[in-house]
Amino acid sequence: MMHSPWIAALAALFLWWFSTGAILVAVRRADRGGAKARLWTVLMYLPFLVLGAAGFLDTLHDDSVLGIYVAFLSALALWGWVELAFLTGIITGPVQTRLKDGVPEWERFFRAWGTIAYHETLLMLMMVVMAIVSFGAENTFGMWTFAVLFAARVSAKLNLYLGVRKINIEFLPQPLNHLPSHFRIARMNWLFPMSVTGLSFAVACWMERLWLAETPGETVGFALLAALTALALLEHWFMVLPLPDEKLWRWMLPERQAGVLDPQNTLSRPRSEDAHGI
Repeated sequence: MMHSPWIAALAALFLWWFSTGAILVAVRRADRGGAKARLWTVLMYLPFLVLGAAGFLDTLHDDSVLGIYVAFLSALALWGWVELAFLTGIITGPVQTRLKDGVPEWERFFRAWGTIAYHETLLMLMMVVMAIVSFGAENTFGMWTFAVLFAARVSAKLNLYLGVRKINIEFLPQPLNHLPSHFRIARMNWLFPMSVTGLSFAVACWMERLWLAETPGETVGFALLAALTALALLEHWFMVLPLPDEKLWRWMLPERQAGVLDPQNTLSRPRSEDAHGI
């Protein structure tokens, strides 16, 4: 049954939803405990980083169905730990203050980059290392999984910087309260059509590879990548369509402590067409 591309696609969908929800729950609980709780949360989940690295390395020469699934899960574990470190405010960037009104565009760009610089640099270094280590390996699906996540994230961040119609800041924790000041609301930007076209093309490429797959491992691997890329494409459309995607996870999160985590009401402050974006 695990050889089926449909099962693989459903597995990717479930893991995308569950892992996102698990990270949000961990972050919300850590937010309630303050700075020390956030640090201990990141340290407590370090085994996921270690297991992700070990699983990625161990499956490089294992192109079986099980090896493909383990490689996929390992890449998600690596990605998830870095995202947890970002959302808890442990690994972000040197800029941790709100953006002032009226700054020139060049300064806005560098300040926006500064809010996420350490995090994005870490992801880029991990991507480079994974690409080098997996070069010539039999199983590169772990690397490609991380590459899809990385490319989709860069695209999403650039679109947020340039401006999109809908930005969901409901789940931002206290350490990232300054981020909404860097967001920009706009009906459309020049990059968005290119982003969705590129992701659509990537989905088509994975589907073509899936159609021509010669082994059960390739069938599962390309089905996982096609589903994950399609989800990244869907997340891009969520930025321009009035769909309540936040309801997918809101029900499972602990309630915020009103007035404690966001004393300046920065997370719910409305933003105009001229508000800034990251």
